[in-house]
Amino acid sequence: MVISDYENSLAATAMSPPLLKLGAVLSTMAMISNWMSQTLPSLVGLNTTRLSTSNTLTQISPKEGWQVYSSAQDPDGRCICTVVAPEQNLCSRDAKSRQLRQLLEKVQNMSQSIEVLNLRTQRDFQYVLRMETQMKGLKAKFRQIEDDRKTLMTKHFQELKEKMDELLPLIPVLEQYKTDAKLITQFKEEIRNLSSVLTGIQEEIGAYDYEELHQRVLSLETRLRDCMKKLTCGKLMKITGPVTVKTSGTRFGAWMTDPLASEKNNRVWYMDSYTNNKIVREYKSMADFVSGAESRTYNLPFKWAGTNHVVYNGSLYFNKYQSNIIIKYSFDTGRVLAQRSLEYAGFHNVYPYTWGGFSDIDLMADEIGLWAVYATNQNAGNIVISQLNQDTLEVMKSWSTGYPKRSAGESFMICGTLYVTNSHLTGAKVYYSYSTKTSTYEYTDIPFHNQYFHISMLDYNARDRALYAWNNGHQVLFNVTLFHIIKTEDDT
Repeated sequence: MVISDYENSLAATAMSPPLLKLGAVLSTMAMISNWMSQTLPSLVGLNTTRLSTSNTLTQISPKEGWQVYSSAQDPDGRCICTVVAPEQNLCSRDAKSRQLRQLLEKVQNMSQSIEVLNLRTQRDFQYVLRMETQMKGLKAKFRQIEDDRKTLMTKHFQELKEKMDELLPLIPVLEQYKTDAKLITQFKEEIRNLSSVLTGIQEEIGAYDYEELHQRVLSLETRLRDCMKKLTCGKLMKITGPVTVKTSGTRFGAWMTDPLASEKNNRVWYMDSYTNNKIVREYKSMADFVSGAESRTYNLPFKWAGTNHVVYNGSLYFNKYQSNIIIKYSFDTGRVLAQRSLEYAGFHNVYPYTWGGFSDIDLMADEIGLWAVYATNQNAGNIVISQLNQDTLEVMKSWSTGYPKRSAGESFMICGTLYVTNSHLTGAKVYYSYSTKTSTYEYTDIPFHNQYFHISMLDYNARDRALYAWNNGHQVLFNVTLFHIIKTEDDT
């Protein structure tokens, strides 16, 4: 009977798994009450008696003795006993009365003990509820740590340590539950494991505050940039893209950025058409260029010829219309800083690229400096490469190639090597290259996607490591893949 009541008590207890053991304690209290109602009266002979004249068992009425009719628990888990007392008689001082008083004292002591147990149980129950909530919060916090453990900073560790300190006083409380010894052991093991993980993470990233970590990142960035500077000029291996930045203007034109500008200076310049124009539009950034938010407009003193201009170190270099004169124009001062005739160079569609457009003289820049690509009668209309002084526009050195200028679709310089396309139309590819370092040439086969079918401008930007192109009224970018040789300290 006692076992059945205990099982029913457990089955009726609807609690979360961490609190099942606490329910067992309350059920045990009910068992004690049942035992009192069924067993204690029999111990002192208050519920039944045996007649001397017969062998039959007779129930005693309330007039003849004490009876415990029922026992139960109130909402707080305390025991309630319903007792019917016998009528008073003159034999109150007999043996049964003494036994009854002793029994009442024992029941009173047990009630006091149960009351103490109840108070402890209620107190500890609140501790367990708090612990369950804190454990859930701790679990969510460690999920956050796992998602981004590399960028965890000191303040997160402090917060977690405070939560750990709040959990530590709960361990002695939980240890009071002997039946929960296994669960307590598991909690302690998990806390030790979490502490070990925290310690490992802290050792991994080091004991630095945010400012120290920020300085380390800046130092690393500087070291990476120094490493990039060791990448020497490479050989063109592949062209990918294009990425269409904007659609604007006529079929012909030029757009560019300054390869020598600082990282914070991302100005874009835009020059529509290949003739009869003197207006240069400036945008503070690529985003402004895309949205059309002009920051400034320049009215040049001369019209330009072609689309092969270049901005280099804050100045615009362009071919003056109907001449072989090169102009250097300063954006800062709005004045012409230098101009010089390119000796023997053909102009005004004498030796243009395949698409025409007064593209006789092509000005460009790379990692080495400023260049002019053109053709002369003395070189039978074949391409001539000249390195220019960026201040005076004087020709410092020239190389004569065997590639006809009129057969070239476009050309660009990368690390002192000229790369020439075989067409400006669909199917164009880089077909020829000439190295000014070795004064040698080779035929290549590097295709690229001419998405809008007509290219009238193709120039390399060393800072962006990209090709800027004007493709039939679309401003596009091509990515380039170079084969690099990395310098070592012994090579410097």
